[in-house]
Amino acid sequence: MPETKRTGSGVLGGLLGVVGLSAVAGVLVTAAVTPAIAVSGAAASSAISMFDNMPSYLEIDELMLPTTLMYVNPDNGQEVEWTKFYDQNRSPVTFDQVAPVVYDAVLSSEDPRYYQHGGVDLIGTTRALLSNAQGGQTQGGSSISQQYVKNVLIQRCERDAEAEVDADGNVLKTRDEVLRNCWEEATNATGAEGYERKLQEMRYAIALEQRYSKNDILLGYLNIANFGGTNYGIDASSKYYFAVPASQLSVSQAATLAGIVQNPNTYRIDRPNGSIVNSEGVGYNKAPDGSIEDVEPGTIQALYTLRDEGVINDEQLLAAADGYSATKGRQLYVLSRMLDDGKINRDQYIQAAVEPITPTITQPVTGCQSTGAAAYFCQYVVSTIQNDPAFGETREARDRALRQDGLKIYTTIDPRVQGAAEQAMADYAPTSIEGMEFGATATSIEAKTGRVLAIAQNTRYVPGATEDPNESSIVFAGDSTYGGSGGFGAGSTFKLFTLIDWLEQGKSLREVVNGTDRNIPRMTSCAGDWVNPGSDRIRNFGNQRGYNGTPLQFTAQSLNTGFIGMAAELDLCDITNVVAKMGVTSGNGEPINVTVPSQIIGVNDVSPIAMAGAYATVANGGTLCQPKVIDRVVDNNGVDRPELVPVRNCSPVLTPEVASTAAFALQGVMARGGTGAQANPFDGTPMLGKTGTNEQRHSWMIESSTNVTTAVMAGNVRGTVDIARAYAYDRRVMDIRYPIAQRIQATANAAYGGDDFPPPAENLIRQVVRDVPNVVGQTIDQARATLEGAGWEVSVGEAVNSDQPTNIIVQQNPSGQAPAGSVVTINPSNGQAATVPDVSGQNPAVAAGALNAAGFSAQLGSCTPDPGSGGGRVTGTDPAAGTATTRGATVTINFTAAACPGQGAPGNDEDDDE
Repeated sequence: MPETKRTGSGVLGGLLGVVGLSAVAGVLVTAAVTPAIAVSGAAASSAISMFDNMPSYLEIDELMLPTTLMYVNPDNGQEVEWTKFYDQNRSPVTFDQVAPVVYDAVLSSEDPRYYQHGGVDLIGTTRALLSNAQGGQTQGGSSISQQYVKNVLIQRCERDAEAEVDADGNVLKTRDEVLRNCWEEATNATGAEGYERKLQEMRYAIALEQRYSKNDILLGYLNIANFGGTNYGIDASSKYYFAVPASQLSVSQAATLAGIVQNPNTYRIDRPNGSIVNSEGVGYNKAPDGSIEDVEPGTIQALYTLRDEGVINDEQLLAAADGYSATKGRQLYVLSRMLDDGKINRDQYIQAAVEPITPTITQPVTGCQSTGAAAYFCQYVVSTIQNDPAFGETREARDRALRQDGLKIYTTIDPRVQGAAEQAMADYAPTSIEGMEFGATATSIEAKTGRVLAIAQNTRYVPGATEDPNESSIVFAGDSTYGGSGGFGAGSTFKLFTLIDWLEQGKSLREVVNGTDRNIPRMTSCAGDWVNPGSDRIRNFGNQRGYNGTPLQFTAQSLNTGFIGMAAELDLCDITNVVAKMGVTSGNGEPINVTVPSQIIGVNDVSPIAMAGAYATVANGGTLCQPKVIDRVVDNNGVDRPELVPVRNCSPVLTPEVASTAAFALQGVMARGGTGAQANPFDGTPMLGKTGTNEQRHSWMIESSTNVTTAVMAGNVRGTVDIARAYAYDRRVMDIRYPIAQRIQATANAAYGGDDFPPPAENLIRQVVRDVPNVVGQTIDQARATLEGAGWEVSVGEAVNSDQPTNIIVQQNPSGQAPAGSVVTINPSNGQAATVPDVSGQNPAVAAGALNAAGFSAQLGSCTPDPGSGGGRVTGTDPAAGTATTRGATVTINFTAAACPGQGAPGNDEDDDE
């Protein structure tokens, strides 16, 4: 067990080191460079002066530590370590978290006089320098303090190591090569350069011991030292090689690690078959039959000695040496030094010596590939870190923060929703489709915060490029900056922005719009008017003709021509502004400028996360919460660092009235009979949503409660293959969006719930009254074109009596003004009517003759006694004069007469009683 305080001799050693070592080292360095004047006082004086003038203060930098991605388990609130990223796998420990036997092993083998010297062991250093200067076997002679200094300097070099490239981008040195140079320059320099480096180490070590305690330096060394590969520090290495923390290491394990640190990549024990050292000192794998051939006895001489003493037999010797003889030899050296120093007794020595080195390699959880199917969420987080200035001004600085700064980054992933997304993707989306580059992705966002809860993908995650169509490193849910995807054609989900602009212009969902398949000659945009000299048209699915209808109908049925008709009454520049303020850009990050009608129905490539954010804005009452994947960042000292959290704001971009009315329209999509009904869980949670297809190349389903929005896309990653035809299966691949979205959203609803959406604004669902064109006198075709061109739906009613030709409209209902959306019924003439002539004032008999001559059947009607009427005078007819009625119809003549037929003279009352 090491001492806990510095001794008086240690302090004295430090003082003597500054004075005496200068002369000794000066002579030795000069001897190595210019042997002829080695004994001259001038040489020694020069060396002393050089030593004294070297920098003495060494800043101890923060250790390079893994950055850990975290999440909080929503079921119990526990923090979960998800995965790590590092250049150096390290888990720093305190002094008491290391088994005492580790200190004993390291000190006995590396620096037995550690607690007596003042930073430099003069005896060991002098011996090593003399041996090296005389051409003998190279010796280190470095104290623990010097080795700590060396490791600090190596780490400083490694921290900033990057690949070296020329002006044309050609790689001159890989990063691994640069890292190797850091080690070689600090450990393998020879000649004058090597001696000067050694002197600088000594100078730093002496000053170091004047500032820090022995225990602090010893612990610092054990926390910084390399133990092979990317394993640094005693604790991470213990866990990697033996699956135990540093506090639980046995004598055998401690001696093995103490041996490894002397030459890490020679003695590391994570090679699959171990290494055998032959008589020339060259390592090779053990023979196929398991035997050990030509083992140099000196490597494991201690085992042979025990065998010769009868303590162990040949079988035990071979078992102990099998697999890692080079490391075993080094371990035996450490054990022997511990025995000589009285740190262990002989029984402990024998037990550890005979015990084979048996590693239990435990690979650390590192990189996104270790997170399984959640790797694409992980990679999106990594992309966020690599591209956000919060983590550094340059990409290199941000990469170093990820690999070296020891941060705890708390992500927004919800394992419940993520698990449902992964399972749904596995159940419904193939990892590839022959004949196309197929991809599918799903993402869910918390509407009120922008927190991304899940990202799932159909392919298997691999870092870097791959030729396997079942694998990818690209996050399809993201864009070119965050995830490496260029986005996908949004299809009809993009109609949201025209709907929003319609409402922002104060137009009603119940206003009738000409949604027929027709030529739109001109539209205005930010880039100048779009004109259509070729009379190009946007078609509907299945080449449907379209109809005059309302935005409410168009949204529920996703009618292309309906939205083109709406856009024709708007300004494309305003729609462009809506897209921008709702957080949607092209997949390459550039703004989307809506300049042509085809963009209304979603030809632009956009990211699913951005589109989910836009629909979440509607669900959130008009407040856009920018999607985010990082909740919190804590540094390696446990201090919250809010300035490192990438800025993602929540801000209102729509009025509550517009948002609630848009939600009202989008709820129709998810109702039974709506195009998105197949994706509705129908679990009692109110849902809004929108479907979309882009030229049969991409299919979308976006749906949302008031709390969580889910977006699903399936289609071409690259290329323009018709996915509905490319995939022969028991369901069309176009439709896998529905069950995937439904499964995920059902889980989200169970976890987060959802409220009723606010009612729509009355002024935006008002019944609009409009002027109805008068089409009486027009032909049926003319009347239909006039009315439909004005946005009215037309119904041709029964023909009515008229003397007009049969193709002429003689009646319409309604006329004048009517509520928008009303059906105008037009009635043509039947061509069979005649007009009743005016026979008023004529004698009834003459009038009857005139009517009969006109083709009617005349009959006398009521007679009113009038003494002044003589033989009679017609007062009117039924039907009235001028009325068009069927030829041959009966016309009743009403008249006055002095004596009505069947009546007495006026004024003559006759008694009819008797």
